[in-house]
Amino acid sequence: MGAQQVRDGFTELYGTRPDGVWAAPGRVNLIGEHTDYNDGFVMPFALPHTAVAAVSRRTDGVLRLHSADLDAGVAELSLDELTPESDKAWTAYPAGVVWALREAGHPVTGADVHLASTVASGAGLSSSAAIEVVVALALNDLFDLGLQGWQLARLCQRAENVYVGAPTGIMDQTASACCEAGHALFLDTRDLSQKQIPLDLAAEGLRLLVVDTQVTHAHSGGEYGKRRAGCEKGAALLGVDALRDIAYADLDAALDRLDDEEIRRLVRHVVTEDQRVEQVVALLESGGDTRAVGPVLTAGHASLRDDFKVSCPELDLVVDTALAHGALGARMTGGGFGGSAIVLAEATDVEALTKAVVEAFTAAGLKAPRVFEAVPSAGARRLG
Repeated sequence: MGAQQVRDGFTELYGTRPDGVWAAPGRVNLIGEHTDYNDGFVMPFALPHTAVAAVSRRTDGVLRLHSADLDAGVAELSLDELTPESDKAWTAYPAGVVWALREAGHPVTGADVHLASTVASGAGLSSSAAIEVVVALALNDLFDLGLQGWQLARLCQRAENVYVGAPTGIMDQTASACCEAGHALFLDTRDLSQKQIPLDLAAEGLRLLVVDTQVTHAHSGGEYGKRRAGCEKGAALLGVDALRDIAYADLDAALDRLDDEEIRRLVRHVVTEDQRVEQVVALLESGGDTRAVGPVLTAGHASLRDDFKVSCPELDLVVDTALAHGALGARMTGGGFGGSAIVLAEATDVEALTKAVVEAFTAAGLKAPRVFEAVPSAGARRLG
């Protein structure tokens, strides 16, 4: 849904034109999975798919929320009554942002919000972060808060962690807020230092496909939280602040100090995944053959599948089928337990690869996946 449609929807709902319209994208993560809450490295880029919000400010302490994508009416909330984990509906995401802004001392006095999104929910493409960031950016502009993208991302993460109750890292919100078109974002999640890495796959005759298995997942579920708790336990046992502090060269020695096999696997994934991010950055910055990124992606999937154990049969089917039909590399992306995989391929192979993956799902009796090309796109911005 475009900006004009969302603007018109707002006017129909609330009887007046909005103060403005904003957009924030979903993201796909090229490499660096389950490293963000370990103070590690990630490398996402923004998708062209966005959450769009028409918003007007209010001064009476009332927050009104509506989604064009859901069969529900306008939710009306009192800002003074916003309480963490009190809301289990979609409204928790935008309401959590308002709560986080106000808790941080920012003078948000209410808003009318009308949202629509083309970021697939449950596909591992950060649909929730897109909603959080677009609302945060709108309120930042409307209330002249003067916050930068990384600061909005921090507040949105707090909204999701504390208000929604989902123990996610900082990557999704930072990608949505800070990515630039034509680039991947090399992000150090410890200090939020960023570097925009040019990524023009089309110029090299390459494509990156996203394959949405249409198997949904939920970060607020227990398995994600268990992995995070296990990583924190591993760091404590090894005497470091976060697993990011274990150097790749010291990994074997660190693993020898751990008796719990599950903790060993989690530690091994995080440390090797940080190394893979640095490998991809080096490959892209060197101006060498981007095709060499493919095997690094595939190694990342094996680690997520075997060590972190967050893949699923549908994701493995995408990866195995793509590789068997000539893909340069493939891996699951996002939190796991469903969602999407990415496939790096020659542009000339895309049609055959897509056909092979769809046929493999049909043969397995599964719902056909949704396949589209991922193009590095712009981060959050005002549309009008």
